[in-house]
Amino acid sequence: MKRILLLLIFCFSITIAVAQENLTYQKPSATILALADYERAPNVSMDSKKEYMLFSYRPTYKSLDDLNQEEMRLGGLRINPVTNISSSANYISNLKIRKITDKTETQISGLPENAHITYINWSPNEKKIAFTNTVATGVELWVIDVASASAKKLTAANLNANFGTPYSWMKDNETLLICTLLKNRPALIDSKKDLPKGATVSTSDGSKSQNRTYPDLLKNKTDETNFETLMTSELYKVNLSGKLDFFLGSSLYAGTSFSPDGNYLMATTVQKPFSYIVPYNRFPLKTVVYDLTGKEIKVVNEVPLNEVIPKGFSSVRKGKRSLGWRGDKPATWAYVVALDEGDQAVKADYRDEVFSWDAPFTTNPVSLLKTQQRFSGVTWGNETTAVVSDEWYDTRNTKTYLINPSNPAQASKIIFDRNSQDIYSDPGNFETKRNEYNRYVLAIENNNAYLIGDGFTKDGQFPFIDEFNLGTLKPKRLYTSTFKDKKEDLLSIEDFKKGDVLVQIQSKNEFPNYYFRNLKSKKLTQLTAFKNPFESIKNVYKEVIKYKRKDGVDLSGTLYLPDGYDRTKKTEKLPLLIWAYPEEFKDKSSAGQSNKNPNEFTFPYYGSFVYWVTKGYAVLDDASFPIIGEGTTEPNDTFMTQLVDDAAAAIDAVDKLGYINRKKCAIGGHSYGAFMTANLLTHSNLFACGIARSGAYNRTLTPFGFQSEQRNYWDVPAIYNEMSPFMNADKMKTPLLLVHGDADNNPGTFTLQSERYFQALKNLGAPVRLVLLPKEQHSYVAKENIFHLLWEQDQFLEKYLKN
Repeated sequence: MKRILLLLIFCFSITIAVAQENLTYQKPSATILALADYERAPNVSMDSKKEYMLFSYRPTYKSLDDLNQEEMRLGGLRINPVTNISSSANYISNLKIRKITDKTETQISGLPENAHITYINWSPNEKKIAFTNTVATGVELWVIDVASASAKKLTAANLNANFGTPYSWMKDNETLLICTLLKNRPALIDSKKDLPKGATVSTSDGSKSQNRTYPDLLKNKTDETNFETLMTSELYKVNLSGKLDFFLGSSLYAGTSFSPDGNYLMATTVQKPFSYIVPYNRFPLKTVVYDLTGKEIKVVNEVPLNEVIPKGFSSVRKGKRSLGWRGDKPATWAYVVALDEGDQAVKADYRDEVFSWDAPFTTNPVSLLKTQQRFSGVTWGNETTAVVSDEWYDTRNTKTYLINPSNPAQASKIIFDRNSQDIYSDPGNFETKRNEYNRYVLAIENNNAYLIGDGFTKDGQFPFIDEFNLGTLKPKRLYTSTFKDKKEDLLSIEDFKKGDVLVQIQSKNEFPNYYFRNLKSKKLTQLTAFKNPFESIKNVYKEVIKYKRKDGVDLSGTLYLPDGYDRTKKTEKLPLLIWAYPEEFKDKSSAGQSNKNPNEFTFPYYGSFVYWVTKGYAVLDDASFPIIGEGTTEPNDTFMTQLVDDAAAAIDAVDKLGYINRKKCAIGGHSYGAFMTANLLTHSNLFACGIARSGAYNRTLTPFGFQSEQRNYWDVPAIYNEMSPFMNADKMKTPLLLVHGDADNNPGTFTLQSERYFQALKNLGAPVRLVLLPKEQHSYVAKENIFHLLWEQDQFLEKYLKN
């Protein structure tokens, strides 16, 4: 009996020991590591005249040390209180430049050592380039002289970038307006040491609201004080010699913008009272216009605390919104006001009204247009031409209007009226060009505007350029890409008379590169020659397959097969990995359209399964998982049935081709795709295992809507409960790998979601493994964590799927 007892204690201790693993960081197998450990190609930006190209070199990954910095989470922001910039800033380590007519890049001289560069902006005349550099003690402002390819520092490390870009170019090209820290900024309060002086109390006046589960909110008076301390700035002017001149006193400057003529400054500041239930951009805001001496001209907007918004994705706050300078006039303000109190449930013939207001704002604003639906954007052209768009979420309808801003009495013309999800009928986006104010406005030549479209069709993708006559409102096709073995993206029209267009061309094994295409001669002139960093998978088989769901909805996915796999004999049946993300639609036709292109460059990254094609797996990437709710029916009313049907159709389609062992299928996804994965393993027997990363599994923790669900929990409790894998954890018996960043900052996908779901599954006897990646937010960036993630996934798939 004593021996039996000792044996039981020993077995119990082993069980406890193996239930918790304290692994050091691992690396994936050699074939996966060869793909994951690559050198990132530089990003490219060009001046508007396409004379110079700026190459920005960024490390492929951050390091864990990059993430292990001081951080404060206040008002929906995560900032480093020492350097005063976002703690998740993505830094550039090097810059090079070249004339477009040259063949090689020039290293910019004088750059800071161990550079941490961000917020890059060309000057109005594009002869200078400003950027910030973050050092151990703060943020500096630097400037590059384009002609000499040399950089110099303009300020000390005293910029305040906690709200974002901490500077703006002025019209003279010699001066920049900067946000600086207060010279005698108060010390921050250590919330761990500061004893509270009372309880934290929140109240409600009975007004209904539909607030999502925002992260990183203020929690108490200490947070309020620290937020105010960190976000307060002063505004100075600094010239290219580094001379500073005071401009405006201390305030919480959330945004500044000069008028197109450079004579006025718009400054928006955050006001009190702060809130504990919404982020800073819904705190009270005040917008004031100043002249260049710092004299106040006009308070143009005041927004109260915005904690209450009516239910629905087409609902908005009351008051002026979408404020900004018109790009076609020297100093004219434009804004929108809701005509239905911002409540989509209120019946109204017109939802929004667009106004124009000339500086110095001594006259009344002028009404330009009333939109039938919710205003969604405007592209200014000239004084007689502008394009306005509206949309309505419930119907997915969008309308595009042509208006005459100088004659509001002239009736607007609806030029497009379409389903926003119907990508096959998408007319494209209007092309813009820089005007005399260095603002991008409609490109108009001889009363013609121009549309550049993605060109998705049922037969493939063929991007196009249309000439759109502003008189007849008829398009004329100027160019359609005819590539069948490459993908051509039409980026911008550079010369309307000559027909020069900037394009990017790629294929499945050719890295995207820039070219000039002449529409008349069809000649291509190559500008860059970036090499393929993933040579080991250049010969894998890649195909967009199309198939149908059992209710007739068209579906598609990008299928990868291992290099050398014999597709004719099909003697070896491969395990299948499916990666997907559900999307909501209001009609079957739009849901069945495909935006996949087999000629898109194959770019494996931590978020995909493509790595495993090198290890003998078939991979169906970006498989269609539409969830459709037609008419008054919401997509989620039949979420589970459609989800399982989507998955079954994908497996059937690849199985019908003869490539796979359908008993060895795995499903994976990130965020809402993780939620999808958990539900499929719970409510179907289609998969041998699954990988769910950074998901939400208990929808009662997101009770006021999630993803595209507008209704709250109390409207449709049955749907929230049925769609929650946590609520159905007792039904889940399929092996699941749960992964989450332990600092997730995405609304609704708090790390707690995976921790509680794991506890439920573990206690109910499901085979589940939870991996928390240190310091990671919703997307993963540290090299150590990404390599370990790939190792975890590889080990899991080898154990539960392949073998």
